[in-house]
Amino acid sequence: MSTSEHTRTADVLRLLPWTTPEGNPCYLSTDGDHSRLSQLADDLEEAQIDSGEQVLAGARAVLADPRAGERAVRFALTRAAECLADLLRIAVSRGERIPRGEP
Repeated sequence: MSTSEHTRTADVLRLLPWTTPEGNPCYLSTDGDHSRLSQLADDLEEAQIDSGEQVLAGARAVLADPRAGERAVRFALTRAAECLADLLRIAVSRGERIPRGEP
């Protein structure tokens, strides 16, 4: 997708906080932010943010423990990477929905 196509699509479609089973992005086309699916996406984004905060606290605790083994560190890093991917998707989605002034 070219940059101009992406910009045009971002003006019309909302990137949702989940993907297809194949890992492809899902988009919502709606006239307003109050549709049932928009509300579901908002709720899931909030849950993902809450999860990210909890995972961050857990990862910090593991990293602060000099006795933490490789398994604990790998688990904490895996969960942190999953949450980071979720939060980056949320940031992109919300950024694309910020009204832009005319050039």
